[in-house]
Amino acid sequence: MRHKGVRGWKRAAFWLLCFSGWWETVGAQIRYTIAEEVKEGSVVGNIAKDLGFDLSRIADRKLRIASESSRQYFGVDSEKGELTVSGRIDREALCGQNVKCLLPLQIIIEEPLQLHRVEIEIQDINDNAPNFHTKDGTLKIGELATVGARFPLESAEDPDVGKNSLKSYSLNNNEHFRLNVKTFEGGRKVPELILEKPLDREKQPVHKLILTALDGGDPVRSGTTVIKIIVEDINDNEPQFELQTYKASVQESAAAGITVVTIKATDLDEGINGEIQYYFGVHTPDQVRDVFSVNPDSGEITVIGKLDHEGTNSYTFDVCAKDKGQPKLEGHSSVQVLVIDENDNPPEIILTSLPNPVPENASVGTVVALINVLDLDSGENGKVDLKIPPKFPFKLKPSFDNHYSLVTDSVLDRELNPEYNIDITATDSGSPPLKTVKTINVKVLDVNDNAPVFSQPSYNVYIKENNVAGASLFSVAALDSDVDKNAMLTYSLVDSKVNQVPASSYFYINSENGTIYSMSSFDYEKLKMLDVVVQAKDHGSPSLSSNATVHVFILDQNDNAPAVIYPSAVLGSVSHQRMPRSAKAGHLVTKVTAVDADSGHNAWISYRLAEATDASLFSVNLHTGEVRTKRSVSEQDDSSQRLLIEIRDNGEPVQSTTVTVDVLIEDGFHEPVSDYRRKSAEISKKSGKITLYLIISLASVSLLCLMTFFILLVKCARGSRGSSSCCIRRSESGYKNPNRNLQIQLNTDGPIKYVEVLGGDMMSQSQSFGSYLSPMSEFSDFTLVKPSSTTDFTDTLNVLDASLPDSTWKFESQQVRMSRNIIKHRS
Repeated sequence: MRHKGVRGWKRAAFWLLCFSGWWETVGAQIRYTIAEEVKEGSVVGNIAKDLGFDLSRIADRKLRIASESSRQYFGVDSEKGELTVSGRIDREALCGQNVKCLLPLQIIIEEPLQLHRVEIEIQDINDNAPNFHTKDGTLKIGELATVGARFPLESAEDPDVGKNSLKSYSLNNNEHFRLNVKTFEGGRKVPELILEKPLDREKQPVHKLILTALDGGDPVRSGTTVIKIIVEDINDNEPQFELQTYKASVQESAAAGITVVTIKATDLDEGINGEIQYYFGVHTPDQVRDVFSVNPDSGEITVIGKLDHEGTNSYTFDVCAKDKGQPKLEGHSSVQVLVIDENDNPPEIILTSLPNPVPENASVGTVVALINVLDLDSGENGKVDLKIPPKFPFKLKPSFDNHYSLVTDSVLDRELNPEYNIDITATDSGSPPLKTVKTINVKVLDVNDNAPVFSQPSYNVYIKENNVAGASLFSVAALDSDVDKNAMLTYSLVDSKVNQVPASSYFYINSENGTIYSMSSFDYEKLKMLDVVVQAKDHGSPSLSSNATVHVFILDQNDNAPAVIYPSAVLGSVSHQRMPRSAKAGHLVTKVTAVDADSGHNAWISYRLAEATDASLFSVNLHTGEVRTKRSVSEQDDSSQRLLIEIRDNGEPVQSTTVTVDVLIEDGFHEPVSDYRRKSAEISKKSGKITLYLIISLASVSLLCLMTFFILLVKCARGSRGSSSCCIRRSESGYKNPNRNLQIQLNTDGPIKYVEVLGGDMMSQSQSFGSYLSPMSEFSDFTLVKPSSTTDFTDTLNVLDASLPDSTWKFESQQVRMSRNIIKHRS
């Protein structure tokens, strides 16, 4: 019982050693050691901890294994980071008779993408007993065999290595034979029988021996074979080889029929007992017989099959020479053939990880793909150089043992190259060199790095006034060289104001196609041009935008009839004028003055006499509107003449208006020139007082304005210390004073009586100042009058200047100029 307990403890200790995987760091690698045949699920080691990974993030970083073999023997616990056994591991199947059995693994982890190499050393356990292929063998020995004669026996095979491999042979006790074990190069042990005592077939024709093969494991495993020795009465000299071991080499590309080596043996016997034939040893494996043959007569060993250095780099086998005596004697030797490597395998490019799409703003050095290169040849033939063309913005960065990383080498631009087909060329160092080309596709992901671009920086749009609200006016278009949502555009109007009114009150833009619609009808006489800023914004993150200015020009339409300024018909529909009966031909009766709010050809005005009591007495100037006599007034002419004067513009369609003038012809009526001279002295006196009052008023107002400006300037300077705001607001287009929209209105009753100067913005009522400037009035002063409708001041004065006569109305035009000077001085 005690003995069994000790053995059980030893076995437990052994398995504990097998399962306790230990690791060591070799350079930048980690190596674990485990025993073969461990159970599935056994923990090899905590790979995440040993590599220094954060255990809480290994699941998100997709820790995984990429093995170079087709079968996966290991797995990773994504929660604990432990490397576990996932399949049966048979060291003999994986590594054969190699003493050191290493399984390389690549540990891949993402975010960022990294590759680590791990080696698993598989330790052998004594799970295989020595085995003889022949359990019952027969050996024939002539009775004349001399003492000391040697007879090779079948070697046992043990797949285990190291201390668990075949260690010794033993032979059962007998009086004729002893066992000798020969050790060849490489540790190969061959048992042989040595005759200790001469044989006597008549005494004992058959000898039965038990050969036992023992390994060095704990516990020791063994295998046996029974050798039946038949004693023959034959010739007594066996063939002898010249060499105990023949060594040769052959190129792996050697064709069938090439002689590798010639073996030779001699026999001291004569006649038929000295004739020798050569054969493979009895226990020569089939893989040797498939590639080599032995000529029985000449002893030439030739190639009959295909050699492959990568499959088997050397062959060791036994040969024998047999004579033709009875019984046949044979001599034995061994042959070692080294297969010389040739460059017959092109390099193999393996993508350890498929190339990931890379964003175009990726920094230089970003890993795109992991690449491994293999060449089955050895030496210089197995050295591989990996390259990519220099035209690509990528480079290969070597890591270790023919492993490379494909990384970015310069800035990417998807708009120039959305994808790359990279030819990776692997060339070995053989002669001639072999190469392999593999093409990988790398896609470049779009980044929102391009702002929308309009087809032109500004647009000019022409709209006729009185347009229909809601009509489509114009379409703008922008392009974005990005793709997908980064290229999807939305159009909008930039928040701006036109005459203190938001632009969105005038226009609406379709956010998808950039079509601009009018929100209202426009009046050229109120608004002649608008600037609208359109913005195109993409859907990227962050979004990018650009602006374009749309200049909207309102085109004038003939929608205003001429307006009569003089003679005024405020008190009725008929204007009354007087003239003396003594008037001659060409006498100026009155002057009809009209203006048209339209512009251009639409504002060109013409006058004509539509109806008259006596059409032969009066004429109307087509362009000036002057009403003059065509002839002298006679006593027969009626004292009351009615004239219907039509005023027409030059638009399409034509707009017109009429004014009725009643002319009263009086006897003894004279022009009031003498009265004017008589009263001029009184007027000059009053004018002097008024001028003095005006000077005092203007000086007071100027002083008050200066004081107000100085106070505002001081407040602004104080307030600007604590903030960046400015006291004076400026609009986007510069400084504008909304109260500087000066306008004029001429109110007449007979000859020009007063001029109204108006100030105010478009949206508020205007205050007007009137100056009575008529030669028929006795006073000239300023009066405040009620708010009234307005027309543009400058345009109206220009129209008046163009329409006034050159000589007769000089006095009246001087009065208008006086009003302008007073207005300028006042402002």
